[in-house]
Amino acid sequence: MRQQEDLFSSPGALAIDPTFASARRTALDATSWVELVPGWMSGSECLFDALATAVPWSQHYRTLFEQRFLEPRLTAEYRSLQRVPHDMLTAAAAALSKHYGVEYDSLWLNLYRNGDDSTGWHRDRFSCRKPECIVPVLTLGATRRFQLKPRAGGPSLSFAPNSGDLIVMGGRCQQDWVHGVPKWPEVIEPRISLNFQSSMQAGRQRKLAER
Repeated sequence: MRQQEDLFSSPGALAIDPTFASARRTALDATSWVELVPGWMSGSECLFDALATAVPWSQHYRTLFEQRFLEPRLTAEYRSLQRVPHDMLTAAAAALSKHYGVEYDSLWLNLYRNGDDSTGWHRDRFSCRKPECIVPVLTLGATRRFQLKPRAGGPSLSFAPNSGDLIVMGGRCQQDWVHGVPKWPEVIEPRISLNFQSSMQAGRQRKLAER
C-alpha cells in the first residue's frame, strides 16, 4: 500500500491539497453557502480509471409522482470506508474531516456515463438529517454542470467542476436549497461524483463491526 505522505505530496501523481488553498466560498443566503475548491485533487484521472472498474455499480428504479422509471445514472455506496477499493478515498475523507470538522465515514458514488445521464433537483435528505450539514462532492472525469436553486423558488446558480475539483455545500443548504446535474447531450465522456457522508449528520449509528 502507498505510504500516507505520498497521497499528499508526490509531484505529478495522484494527490490532494490538504491546505485547501484554492477554496472560494459563495454565500447562497444568510445561512447557506457553497464552496468550490478547484484542482483539489491532482492526477484524478488515475482514480477515475480505478473506480470505473473496481466499484460494483448498479442502476435502480425510482418512483416519482406515481411514475416508476429507471434512474439515468449508476450508483454505489460504501457504508464503511474500510471497504473502499482505493486508499486515496480514505485519505481524502481524512483531509475533509480535519478541514471541515465533520467525521466523514461513508461514501456515495454516482457514475454519469455520458451527457444523457442526469439527476433532477433534490436535497440530500438521507445523508443530512441535521439543520446544518457540510456535504463535499468530488468530481472525477468529464465536466458537467452542477446547479443549485432555492427550494422556495428563484434563479439557479450553475457551476462546472472539472476533474479533481471539489464542491462543498454547507450551512442550511440541504434544508433550503436543492441541487442537480442536468442532461448535457454534447458531453460524451463519463463523470464520477464522490459524495462524502457522515453518520453524525445522517443521524445514523454505525455498527460496531464497521468502526
